Amino acid sequence: MKKNSTKIIAFILIAIFICACDAVKRVPDGKNLLVKNTILVNGKSTNDETAFNQMYQKPNGTLLGYRLRLNLYNLANLNPDSTYQAKFKNNPGLYERQSKLLSAKQVDRLGQSFMYKGIHEFLKSTGEAPVIIDTSKTKKTLLRLKYYYFNNGYFKVATDYTIDSVGRKKAKINYNIKTGPAYTLDTIKTKIMTPALDSLYKVNNDPSALKSGKQYKTSDFEEEKNRLTTYFRNHGAYYFQPTYVTFDIDTIGKKDKANVMLIVNNNNIQERDSSRTEPFKLYKISDVNIYTDYSAANAKNKITDSTSYNNFNLYSYKKLKYKPRAITDAVFISKGSTFSDTRTTLSSRYLNNLKIFNYPSIQYEVDKRDSTAQSLIANVYLTPRKKYSFGATFDVTHSNIQDFGIGASISETIRNVFNRAETLEISTRLNLGSSRDMANPNNNFFNVSEYGVDLKLNFPRILLPFGTEKIIPKRMIPSTSIAGGFSKQRNIGLDKENFTGGIAYNWSPKRGNTAKFELLNAQFVRNLNPGNYFNVYTSSYRELNNIGKQYNKNESYFDNPNDQNLTIPQGTAGFTNDVLSPNSNLILPDQDYKDVKSIEERRVRLTENDFILATSYTFTKTTKKDLADNTFYQFKTKIESAGTLLSAISNIGNFQKNGKGNYEIFNLEYSEYIKTEFDYIKHWDFGKEKVLAVRSFFGIAIPFGNSNYIPFSRSYYAGGSNDNRAWQPYALGPGSTNAANDFNEANMKIAMSAELRFKIFGSVKGAIFADAGNIWNVLDNVIDEKAKFSGVNDLAEIALGTGFGLRYDLSFFVIRLDMGFKTYNPAHEKGDRWFKEYNFGHSVLNFGINYPF
Repeated sequence: MKKNSTKIIAFILIAIFICACDAVKRVPDGKNLLVKNTILVNGKSTNDETAFNQMYQKPNGTLLGYRLRLNLYNLANLNPDSTYQAKFKNNPGLYERQSKLLSAKQVDRLGQSFMYKGIHEFLKSTGEAPVIIDTSKTKKTLLRLKYYYFNNGYFKVATDYTIDSVGRKKAKINYNIKTGPAYTLDTIKTKIMTPALDSLYKVNNDPSALKSGKQYKTSDFEEEKNRLTTYFRNHGAYYFQPTYVTFDIDTIGKKDKANVMLIVNNNNIQERDSSRTEPFKLYKISDVNIYTDYSAANAKNKITDSTSYNNFNLYSYKKLKYKPRAITDAVFISKGSTFSDTRTTLSSRYLNNLKIFNYPSIQYEVDKRDSTAQSLIANVYLTPRKKYSFGATFDVTHSNIQDFGIGASISETIRNVFNRAETLEISTRLNLGSSRDMANPNNNFFNVSEYGVDLKLNFPRILLPFGTEKIIPKRMIPSTSIAGGFSKQRNIGLDKENFTGGIAYNWSPKRGNTAKFELLNAQFVRNLNPGNYFNVYTSSYRELNNIGKQYNKNESYFDNPNDQNLTIPQGTAGFTNDVLSPNSNLILPDQDYKDVKSIEERRVRLTENDFILATSYTFTKTTKKDLADNTFYQFKTKIESAGTLLSAISNIGNFQKNGKGNYEIFNLEYSEYIKTEFDYIKHWDFGKEKVLAVRSFFGIAIPFGNSNYIPFSRSYYAGGSNDNRAWQPYALGPGSTNAANDFNEANMKIAMSAELRFKIFGSVKGAIFADAGNIWNVLDNVIDEKAKFSGVNDLAEIALGTGFGLRYDLSFFVIRLDMGFKTYNPAHEKGDRWFKEYNFGHSVLNFGINYPF
C-alpha cells in the first residue's frame, strides 16, 4: 500500500507541475499565441496536407495534446547570466564572501555551470519558443494558398482570413478559401518547331500527362515538360532542356475550360553578344574514348599505352592494367549509336558497381571532324581506387544469444585481381561476449567467444561456361560472387565449427528490382561439445530430471543418493536409453514415455552435425525512391531447395543407404527440404512526420526424402526486437506450448506487424505498435500436438503483442527502445488468453538499431 501511495503522490505532483505551466508566459501583452490553423474551403474544413504546408506559421508542437516543448522553453531563464549577476547586486558583500570561500575565479565559473546556466540552455534548445501570431506572415500564407489553389485549376479563387480569440492571449487563424469552379483541359494541340522532334513526338507511345477533360494542374504541365525532355534527350537531342517546352493556355470564350497549346521551341544559341535559333540536331556517337587511369595530375601528361576493342578506344597514362572487355562491358555508349541520357546513366551505374573506380565521369564534345556537326565524342574518365585497401572495425553488440559483446574485425580488399575488374575481400573477426543463458561454471563475465575468417571473390559478370546475355543482359548489371568461410564458437550452446561456401549470381531486372540465384550454398555445422546439451537446454534437463527422480532405478545415474539429480551427460544418457530401449524393463506411463522420447528426439536433432547443400532464388521489389521516401512498398520472396542434387546423384549412382534408410555423404546424413518465404512491407506517409508501417511474413520449410526435420540454422523462431516485441527471442511458441524449451524453434512461421511512427520533438520520435504471429511444427517429426499446425483452427494460436517505443534519430542510424506487452497469449487456456499478463511486470524492453521494418 505504501508503494502505491508513493506512486499516486508522484503522479499528482507531476500533474500539478504540468498544469501549473503557463503556455502564454512569454507572450507579450496585445499579442496572441497561435493554437490552431484552420483552412475552410467553400465553408468546409479541409485536412489537405499540402495546403497546410503553405503555412508560414504553425502552432507549437504537441505530445498527446500537451505542448511539452513550449512549456520546457517557458521554464528556461532566457538571461541566466544577468540573473546570476543580479544576485550579487541585490546582496552586497555576497560576492566577496563566496570569493573568500571558493576564489573569485571559481565563483565566476559557477555562473557558467550546468545548474546556473547549462540547464537553461538545455531547456531553450530542447524547448520551442511560443509561436506568436504575425499578421504579415498570415498574409503571406494567404497568398501562398491562393497560388496553391490556382495551380490546381481554380482560376477564380478568392481568399481572406479571420483571427478568433480562444482564451487569454490565445487565438486561432481561419483561412477562408472560395475556389469557384475548377477548370478542365479542353483541346490539346502541339506546335513543334524542329521537324526532327515533331517526327519523334508523333511516334512516341508514352502516355501524356495532359489529357482532355482532366482538371488543370500545374504539376501535370511540369511532368509533361520532364517527360518530353527525357524522351528527346534519349533520342539524340543532346542540347535539349525543359525550358524549351512552353504552354499557351487559352480560356477566352470558354466556361471553366482551357485550350492548351504545347510549344517546343527551336534551339537558342548564344554567340558572344547575340543569339540565334535553329532546329535541334539529333546526334550520334562517333567515338567512345575511355581513359582508364585519369586524374587531374595525369591530365597534363601524355598517353603512353592504348588499344582498341569492339570500337572502343582505351587509353592509359601508364601501362594499361585492365583487360579491355572488363571495362567495355560496363559502358553502354557505343560507336554509331544515338546519344541517350539513359545509356549514360547505365554506364555510370555499372562502372560504379565494379568498385574499382572513384566516381566515373562521362563527358561529350562535338566531333569537329563531322561537317554536319551532328556527331559527339564520348569521353569516359576513370580514376582507379587503390589496388589494396585495409579496414578495421570495433563494435559493441547485443544479440539474441549475447547480453553484451565486443567485436573486432580486420579486412583487406584487393581490386582487379585478374585484370578483369574482380575484387577479392578477405576478413577475419573476433567476438567476446557475456551471456546469462550459457553454461558458465566459473562465473566469468566474458564466457562466450567466436572467431572466423571469410573470403569473397566478386566478378562483374555472370560466370558460366555459356553466354547469358540474352537472358540477363548487361543493362541488368549482373555479377557473380564465390564465397567461403570458417567460424568457431566457444561456450555458445554446444560449441560449433561452421564451414560455409557457395556461388551466387546477382542482377537487377529493372530499377527497384533485384534477383539473386544461389547455384550452390554449402554449410557444414559441427558440434564440438554435444555432451554439454543439458547444461545449455536447462528446461529439457529439468523435465527429464523430474521424470528420472520418479522412475530411475540405477543409482549410478544420480549425482548423490539424497538429491537424486541425473548427472550430465552420463546419467541423462543412461536413463534415456533405459526408457527407450525396446528390451528395457523400465516401464513408464504413456505420457511420461512420450515426454522422454520427445526430449531425446530434440536432443538428437540439435546435437547432430548438419550438412546442407542448397540452391535458392530470391526476388526483391521495392518502390522506395530514396531514404526520404516514406510512401512505398517492398516485396521479397525466396524459394530454397536443399539436398535434392545429392539425392539425385545418390539415386543415379545407386549408393547404399544407412541403417535408418538415409543416404550419407562423408559419413553424415545430409539435410533435404524445400523452403519458401514471403515478406511484404508497406509504408504510408501522412505528413508531419507521421508514418504508418505494416509488415506481413510467411515462411515454411518442409523436410522430405533424407530428412524428417529442419536443421536448427534453417528453422524459425519468434519474439525479439525485430519480431513480436512482447516476447523475448525464442520465447514464443511453438503453437500453444508456452515456450517449453530454452530455444524454441519450428519450421513454419506467420508474422504481422503494424507501427505508427510520429515525431515527439527534435530528433526524438515515438511509436505505438502491434505485433502478431507464432511458429508451428508441420510435416516433421515433432509429436507434441500443441506445437503442431493441424488446420485453420490453429490460427487461434497467433499471439498478439502491443506497446510503445522511443527512437533517437542520429541521421546515419536510429537508436530504438520498445516496450512490448503480452496482449493475447495462446499459451494460456482458451477463454483466458486476453490481457492475462498485460502489465509492466510481464512486459519486455527491447533495444534495437534502426527500424524493425
